[in-house]
Amino acid sequence: MANFIDEFMKTYGGEVTKQMATNTGLDQNTVQALLPKLAPLILSGLKKQKDERGGDARVDHILNKYGDPSVLDNIQDLIASKTNDSTADANLGGLLGANGGTQAAQALGKSLNIDASKIMKMIPALAPIILGALSKKKTTASGGIGGIGSLLDADGDGSIIDDVAGYILQGGGRQQTKSKNILGSILGGMFRR
Repeated sequence: MANFIDEFMKTYGGEVTKQMATNTGLDQNTVQALLPKLAPLILSGLKKQKDERGGDARVDHILNKYGDPSVLDNIQDLIASKTNDSTADANLGGLLGANGGTQAAQALGKSLNIDASKIMKMIPALAPIILGALSKKKTTASGGIGGIGSLLDADGDGSIIDDVAGYILQGGGRQQTKSKNILGSILGGMFRR
């Protein structure tokens, strides 16, 4: 998963950061720090769907329905539309559980001293871009959708939580550890049965 996020940030991170900052009023450095924390959250929701609701076929269904690669050609308009949509759901229609997106936004907002409502606008704007990038990757992944499934659990141990924590911890430091613990708790709650 870390490789996908690294690739995503390298390819789309600059434009996504710029547009998110413009549309949320956050500075670009703050947005740039938030994106790698929000992307794993969205991927974890997809992994949960895979594990609990139908395996690779479920991931394929979600990507076919919501993962339009064409959104990558117009990130500016997509982000403007989603961040200004008062009906946009930070929980992504249940993909992140009943309150996973809201809880993540509140926890990250508190830990980073950012208005949580701005983070809640970022999640539904980021999700279609990530799903679009995954759909685009699906066409080139070895093993088709199975290749995408393996992206969601980088070390193949059946748990995405450690992959998310490892990614967030990249670079070390106090803030990363604090954020890792917050997201680890939220993800743990999402994956408890």
